[in-house]
Amino acid sequence: MRYSFSKKGVVVHHLTRSLLLVVCMLVNASASAQPDAPRPLILGVHPYLPHNEIISRFTPLADYLAQAIGRPVTVRVGRDYNEHIEAIGSDSIDIAYMGPAPYVQMMAKYGRKPLLARQVINDSPFLQGEIVVRQDSKLSSLKELKGKNFCFGDSNSTMSSLLPQRMLENAGVPLSRLGNYKFLEGHQNVALAVLAGNCDAGAVKREVFQEFESRGLRVLAEMPQVADHVFVASAKLPAPLVGKLRTAMLALNTQPGGRAIMGKIHPDLTALVAPKDGDYNSLRTLLKVAPSSTSGPH
Repeated sequence: MRYSFSKKGVVVHHLTRSLLLVVCMLVNASASAQPDAPRPLILGVHPYLPHNEIISRFTPLADYLAQAIGRPVTVRVGRDYNEHIEAIGSDSIDIAYMGPAPYVQMMAKYGRKPLLARQVINDSPFLQGEIVVRQDSKLSSLKELKGKNFCFGDSNSTMSSLLPQRMLENAGVPLSRLGNYKFLEGHQNVALAVLAGNCDAGAVKREVFQEFESRGLRVLAEMPQVADHVFVASAKLPAPLVGKLRTAMLALNTQPGGRAIMGKIHPDLTALVAPKDGDYNSLRTLLKVAPSSTSGPH
């Protein structure tokens, strides 16, 4: 009897093990049949405003794109302009919102990327900026800035650094002939520094001048108009996905809630339009940046 009981126990034990193995195989097969969730796409933005403000401005667009392509999209703010240029140039991020000068610099260094959309402000496709002084300043021309203190924004910013430097050079006031100069983080900080008297003049985009004009700023000189900010995609994204992103962006102003999404990015953003790399040739000429000879996706 003892032997019989023991043998029965062995049989039951083997049956239990077999059932467990079958269950495990079924669980593993089910898990392998489930496709991996796609990783979120990263929408990168250069730090032209405080970090939290950029997140707030671009999250509605990220949510809209996520719904359009059926895949999460998250907003990432670059540490600085150079890091942002490198991130999209090296395809470390998937979508980038770029100022005109960073775009042409990125193109010259890394080659072409798929273009998605270009922003239009107040129905104008151009970005505008101002060299500003305090309203009580006695300065009346750029050449009078010789020996004065000038505040720039980020060294790679189109309107707060690169274009004003060219304008100063053309007026006979290169950096070496300024009394002093400094690079600050963000257009708003430039405006505040000029108002505080820390700089005799500074360069900001027009919307920032308009924001601070009533607090005591005036225009010393207007900067040339250039094609406005552009969205580009990583060269590593599949062409069908790039097409979906482009279609969603270009249709934004016709979608329910689209105007509100654009208004978060910029209060006067009226549309996203199809861009061409040639839109930025005049800026290349101004900045003396040669177009990239590297072929790539448009």
